[in-house]
Amino acid sequence: MGHEPSPPRAEQEAGLALDPAMLARLMPMHLILSGDGTIRAAGPLIRRMFPGTEIRGRSLFSLFALRGPSQITCVAGLIARDGQKFRMVPQGGGLRLRGVAVPLARDAGVLVNLTFGIDIMRAVDQLDLTDTDFAATDMTMELLYLAEANALVMGEMRALSRRLEGARRQAEDEALTDPLTGLRNRRACDAFLAGLCREGTAFALLHLDLDFFKQVNDHHGHAAGDQVLTAVAAILRGQTRTRDCVARVGGDEFIAVLPELTNETRLRALAQEVVGQISRPVPYRDTLCRVSASVGMVTVPPGLYPDPAQVLADADAALYAAKGAGRGRVAWAQDLGLGPGAGRSRGGNADEAGLDARE
Repeated sequence: MGHEPSPPRAEQEAGLALDPAMLARLMPMHLILSGDGTIRAAGPLIRRMFPGTEIRGRSLFSLFALRGPSQITCVAGLIARDGQKFRMVPQGGGLRLRGVAVPLARDAGVLVNLTFGIDIMRAVDQLDLTDTDFAATDMTMELLYLAEANALVMGEMRALSRRLEGARRQAEDEALTDPLTGLRNRRACDAFLAGLCREGTAFALLHLDLDFFKQVNDHHGHAAGDQVLTAVAAILRGQTRTRDCVARVGGDEFIAVLPELTNETRLRALAQEVVGQISRPVPYRDTLCRVSASVGMVTVPPGLYPDPAQVLADADAALYAAKGAGRGRVAWAQDLGLGPGAGRSRGGNADEAGLDARE
């Protein structure tokens, strides 16, 4: 019977022989060590970790600290791991590596194969790695591409979420804003007022209604009326603080809610200044539009928790008292015996947050 040819003697003795360049392609993070731990050969990625340093001829233990479940201080300790994983890190710190070691035939030393493990992202960044730096069968770059794609998708989702949140907030703001004047609307005013009443916060409420506004609309048209409303809104903004709620609550009706301001002197001065400014003519095309304003005011001392509807009713009653007194006037609900704490002193605190603060 015929016999199959025997393999070459070298392959019989060594089991496998590889050209160093081929070994570098298959295992770019390998080390070949002599019996005393001297590095005889190193893959390209290991060499890249030590730029400008010739690591061949150096002791493995002078370059790396080896760890397993216990400290490894010699090649015998590596071989004793018998193919089990161990950890190593450059002396002084750096990228954390994981590896396995196997003895070579004929006591030719030890072959160590390493990977970056969980530090792969850091390695790609620090060593500027690409897919050509890894073995063709290594799935690392594919996983990195997936991670990058996932990060991009998550980034887009977060950006979309931010845009949606911005759109939601804008929609909510628009739902609480009077489109003509840019002031708050009735809904926003009611919510603001209800919050102050619920918390027992001291505040003042001014209810303002324009006099002779209908004549402006009738004689000059609604565009002229809009011009007047916009001018009134600008006056109210200029005389109040950013913390105040100033709202257009009807065709020519406005409400200003002023938290923590109940000083009668300040409030009367504010109301008179607003009335005075509104009485000035408003230019519109080649004519001047003239209106005046009547104001009803009510103050709420701290800790009373009034019914918002009753506060509005008291201010409304004061407003119509102002109109009945001749228009272009200011009336105080407490002067009519109305409003929460009507029997109390209305002097307010000397250190109240006044309008001059422009908070």
